[in-house]
Amino acid sequence: MIRIIIGIIIGVALFASVSQADDKVNTVTPQEFVSSVAAVPGKVHNHLQNEWVDIKAYQAKSWADSKDQFRRTVDSIKGLFTKKSESTE
Repeated sequence: MIRIIIGIIIGVALFASVSQADDKVNTVTPQEFVSSVAAVPGKVHNHLQNEWVDIKAYQAKSWADSKDQFRRTVDSIKGLFTKKSESTE
């Protein structure tokens, strides 16, 4: 009985999600097509340029973080040796 109810619910959901055909047909004129195709290189260039700027900012932050982490690691390693030499005296 539960399976039948679940099947009916799924069937109604699938039937409701089917799109209805529209009387209005979207047409593209040749001029619109040519202008949209001609705009693609500019859009790609702008996108790549923006990504390049974002990557440079991320890399600068990442390098700064890694330099700080490396400095802390070196300090902790140096601290191990200085503590040993002080405790042996």
